[in-house]
Amino acid sequence: MAHLEKIKLQMNLHGKTGNPFAFLIDFEMINPRLFLLNSESEKLWFDIPGFSKTFAANGKSELKTWQTFPVSFKHYKKGFDLVKKHILNGDTYLLNYTQPTPVITNLTPQEIFSTSSALFKIYLENEFVCFSPERFVQIKNGKIFSHPMKGTIDADIVNARDIIINDSKERAEHNTIVDLIRNDLSLVAEKVNVDEFRYISKINTNNKNLLQVSSAISGMLPSDYPEKIGDIIFKLLPAGSVSGAPKKKTLEIIREAEKYKRGYYTGIFGIFDGKDLDSCVLIRYLEIEKEKLIYKSGGGITFMSEPEKEYNEMLKKVYVPIA
Repeated sequence: MAHLEKIKLQMNLHGKTGNPFAFLIDFEMINPRLFLLNSESEKLWFDIPGFSKTFAANGKSELKTWQTFPVSFKHYKKGFDLVKKHILNGDTYLLNYTQPTPVITNLTPQEIFSTSSALFKIYLENEFVCFSPERFVQIKNGKIFSHPMKGTIDADIVNARDIIINDSKERAEHNTIVDLIRNDLSLVAEKVNVDEFRYISKINTNNKNLLQVSSAISGMLPSDYPEKIGDIIFKLLPAGSVSGAPKKKTLEIIREAEKYKRGYYTGIFGIFDGKDLDSCVLIRYLEIEKEKLIYKSGGGITFMSEPEKEYNEMLKKVYVPIA
């Protein structure tokens, strides 16, 4: 807790003085980190809208091997059933349930970072590589924006757009997340509004193409927001789209059901340039454990969720965006 408060105060101070920085906050919020952008000592690389710190790639690497070793359906269902029990008890009405999947590939984390295509790419040497399609919050000209992402389908399925938009389970799940994010933004902003509801974007991957459903929400920050930038970000955590609602009880159930630490997976990464800020949710994430790579993925569980479908969605998200 002391370390968290220290990072929050440092973010506020750099915001007040207009000193640019990058930040990483893990899901459990026990190991947040701050990086000054004028420092070359940190082994952190990123490529996000408006900001880039990358290394020279030795040509385009080709993905030849991609083997996955997910948990068994039996193992997955044990946690799923626990989540469903809590939902039926009224303890939670939406929970993002995840599991780790070891993978074997011919590409190094550096090659995955340089070759993959994503809105947000982050590589922290010896720790993780992430290629996230999901923005957390963006601050521009005193206005805060969020684009929660909830709902995924194979783009090659006939009538995939109509199916995902008209699916009652997916619609209910998305409605819940939009309400949650709107309430979260109301903690730090005024005039919070849903600007666009359930729009679709396409993601190309090494396995299959996906359609992803998102919404756009915005609000107005106070004029002195830069000197409160740390307070603002931490008030919004953990990200609603990768935790659930209500947050406090849902987080307890997540720990009970998943039985592993997410670490930086489903945490956030962001950059503050002295005035404006952009950040992402750390999903589509490969953790580096010595010589091994562990992919972490999952999805939202509601009272309408079916274990087989949710298990398959978790597996579908184990990909790299290399077409």
